[in-house]
Amino acid sequence: MRDHSDLQQLNETSLVQQSAVRRATFSPSEVKALRPFSIWEISQFMFGIPADTLRKKLAEDPSLPQGEVEDDGRQRWFSLDEINTLRRRLRFRGKQLLPQRPKGRAMRVAVSNFKGGVGKTVVAQHLAHASALDGYRVLCIDFDPQATLTHSMGLHEVNDWQTVWGIMCRDLCREADRIADNYDDPADCPYPNASQLPQDVQSIGAQRFQDFIQPTCWPSIDIIPSCANAAFVEFASAQYRALHKAWTFFGCVSRYLEELPDDQYDIIIFDCPPAIGYQSLNAAFAADILYVPSGPGYWEYDSTTSFLGQLGDALADIADGFAGLATDAGLTLPKELHDIRLVMTRYEAHNPLHEAMMQAFRNVFGDDVCENPIEMTRAVEQSGRFQMSIYEQDYRHMTRETWKRARQSFDRAYEEFKQTVLAAWEVEASKSAQKDVA
Repeated sequence: MRDHSDLQQLNETSLVQQSAVRRATFSPSEVKALRPFSIWEISQFMFGIPADTLRKKLAEDPSLPQGEVEDDGRQRWFSLDEINTLRRRLRFRGKQLLPQRPKGRAMRVAVSNFKGGVGKTVVAQHLAHASALDGYRVLCIDFDPQATLTHSMGLHEVNDWQTVWGIMCRDLCREADRIADNYDDPADCPYPNASQLPQDVQSIGAQRFQDFIQPTCWPSIDIIPSCANAAFVEFASAQYRALHKAWTFFGCVSRYLEELPDDQYDIIIFDCPPAIGYQSLNAAFAADILYVPSGPGYWEYDSTTSFLGQLGDALADIADGFAGLATDAGLTLPKELHDIRLVMTRYEAHNPLHEAMMQAFRNVFGDDVCENPIEMTRAVEQSGRFQMSIYEQDYRHMTRETWKRARQSFDRAYEEFKQTVLAAWEVEASKSAQKDVA
C-alpha cells in the first residue's frame, strides 16, 4: 500500500532532477542572459525607421551607445539597456521613441483560462517581452505553481515565501491587525490579530512589499515568481479563511499592488494557473483587463465557455457575500474590468478547421475576440521547447524569414494588446484627473 509519504518522496526525487534540468537550460554559468539585438531588428521592429537613418544618428553623436561589432565586422548589436538609452535620447522628425504612457499607476492584465495547454504562459511571456522591447517597464506575477514563466525568465531557485503565497500571508497579518484595531478594545475582536496567527505566517508578514520582487534576465522586466511548493497555497488559504472569517482573501494582490509607486512599472502581467481558486480569483480581482487564450478546437471552446461562466459566478458570489467586509477593507464590489479579450492561440492560418473555429468564436463572442491570433509556426514551437520567446530567439539560428513571420505574428497581437491597454489607461487617467479637480 502507498500513502502521502510516497507522493512526497516522488516529488523530492523529481525536484532534484528538475533543478538540474533547469540549470542546464541556461548558459554554463547557470544564469540566463538576454541576447543582444541588431540594428536591423531595432530599426525595423522597434523604432520604425530606416537602418541607414539610425546608423547616421549614431555616427553623428559618439556619446550615444554604439553597440558591439561581432565577428562578421558589419552588423552592430545592442543590449536592451543600450536600446532604452537610445529611446530616451533620440528623436526622429521631432518624434520621441518612448512609448505612450498616461499618468497613473501601471495597468494590470490577467492571462487566464482553466483549460491547460491553451498557451497562457506563452501569451503572458510574449506580451511581457514585446512590452519591454517597446520601452515599457514590466512586472510579471506568476500565479501558476508549474512556474514555467518564472523559469523562462531565468529564475530556477525560488523560496515559497517569495511567491503569491507570501503576499497572501503578509496581507492576512496586515488585515488581521487592521480589523482588530477597529475595535475600541482589541480584546473584543472575535478574530485573531497578527500575533495570534501561525508563526510561519507572522514571519512572512514582516516582509517589505519590495522583498517579493525579483529581477529577471530582462533589465526592464521584474517578476514575483512561483515554484512547485507554492501549489499548497490553495490549501493554506482555505485554512487562513477558516481562521479569520473577516479576511477579504480575494483582495490580497490588489492591496499589495496599491503599495507600489505609480512610476515603478508601466504594465503588470499575471500568468494564472489552470484553475479557478484563491490565486486566480486574486488575479482577476486585481486585474484591469482579462485576456483569455483559447486553442482553435471544440474542447478549448467548450472549456473557455465554462471558464467564463464559473469565473463570473465566483465574482458574483464575492460581490454578494463580502459587500460589507469589502467596504471596510477599502475594496470596491462588484469587481469591474475595463475589458475582456479572447485570443486564439496555436492558430494555423490555412487550416480550414482553425478558420472555422475562429469564425465560430467571433459569431459567439463578437468584438471581444482579438483580431490577431497567435499563429503556430516552427519558431513558436521552438520557443516552447527551449523556454525562449520568439523575441529571445536569435534569427541567425534559423532562416530569417521563418523568424520574421513568427515575430510579425506576435507583434500584431502585441499591437492590439497595446491599444487595449492604452484605452483602459486613458479612462483611468481621466478618472484620476477628475478626482484631483474635485
